[in-house]
Amino acid sequence: MTAALAAALSARRLRPVIFFEGAFATGVVRLWSGLGEIGWAGQSWTGAGTLLGLGAIEESGEVVASGTTVALSGVPADLVQLVIAEARQGLPGRVWIGARTEEGGLVADPVQAFSGRLDVPEITEDGTGCTIAIAYESRLIDLTTPRSWRYTHESQQALHPGDRGFEYVTAIQDREITWGRG
Repeated sequence: MTAALAAALSARRLRPVIFFEGAFATGVVRLWSGLGEIGWAGQSWTGAGTLLGLGAIEESGEVVASGTTVALSGVPADLVQLVIAEARQGLPGRVWIGARTEEGGLVADPVQAFSGRLDVPEITEDGTGCTIAIAYESRLIDLTTPRSWRYTHESQQALHPGDRGFEYVTAIQDREITWGRG
């Protein structure tokens, strides 16, 4: 965290800003919590105003797989189909937290608060509009996922067809090999 950002976050009047970058099937979406377009990190970010919501971001000294939710409310019904078609489980998403100056400029170098992969989008309709909440999970969630790949010829063929590197594994698994004897 830069000294300017630390000072802005500890100032009496806090002017926070949230940046969200999420990958979808046909491209990357970049939103920020203000109005209009803003340039940051060499990219153009679209203002979501008060529509951008962010779930709790937990920080722990332990190795724990945590997640967060990015939400957009007041989404028109025609954009809901687009979200359903574009969301792909496992695509990356990141969130940065920063601050703005009194003049409305951005304090240098917002800090990355979360990085994870898309889990599932949840769409809620209330008659006047829709709310889309996209859940993101930390990459540490992979530690709890059992691996189905084995060091066998069949698993190797599924990953790399034609590779014969594990072809004789089953033939040598119970074979006794003695080294250094004549």
